[in-house]
Amino acid sequence: MDKAINRFFKRPEATARLICLPWAGGGSGHYARWGNLLGPSVEVCAVRLPGRESRAKEPFFRSMQQITEELCTVLLPEIGEKPFALFGHSFGAMTCFAFAEYLKRVHNLEPIHIFLSGASAPYSLTRLQAPKKSNLSDEEFFQWMLSIGGTPPELLANPEALKLFLPPLKADLQIAEAYRYSKPESPFVSCPVSCFDGKDDMPHDLQAWKDMTSGDFTITMLPGPHFYLKDTANEKVILDHITKHLEMSEMDYL
Repeated sequence: MDKAINRFFKRPEATARLICLPWAGGGSGHYARWGNLLGPSVEVCAVRLPGRESRAKEPFFRSMQQITEELCTVLLPEIGEKPFALFGHSFGAMTCFAFAEYLKRVHNLEPIHIFLSGASAPYSLTRLQAPKKSNLSDEEFFQWMLSIGGTPPELLANPEALKLFLPPLKADLQIAEAYRYSKPESPFVSCPVSCFDGKDDMPHDLQAWKDMTSGDFTITMLPGPHFYLKDTANEKVILDHITKHLEMSEMDYL
């Protein structure tokens, strides 16, 4: 558990768990700190994928199936104990979808809420027609990284740091580009789905996420580019939204 999940603020008394899945190339640190910001009623489980942080020596996953199977192995003993929700940004949003679909299909379990950010639904034309980042030259790739923000320019200017940073990013992008899922013929979950995005990011087909659920569906647009959620004011809006809706879901769950 501790290998794959960063639970920096352990909350055994929490009434719900929030499982946070990283963006491409990301680690667990950004979400782990949410465990303190969200308060005692929510325990944050920040997912740590192979090839980064304390798992740096492990080989990268090469498919979405590997990710979902590990998440089930690690989390299944616990997610039946109390209500749980999912949060993911960009690649993490796609991983949330794959994990939720796997849980429902294989174990007939579903979250009390799914929070998705900065990504089109995996079956939307917007996503399927998007240019593949793995086809970019090194110079084009660096320019793309600068354009979406979230990566300090000094890191991009440091060749030694890039040797550590780029491999997990490219590994995750290859998984995202290879992942395919047909538009659901009918919703496979009934929990609410909340979508967020940056107003200055490239356009995403957020509305398509509605096809996954028969429950409530909302879209919230916030100022900023792709990594808008790193802005303190935007982060507060997101965390307030999560807190409010988890408290409501917990009451319904009980």
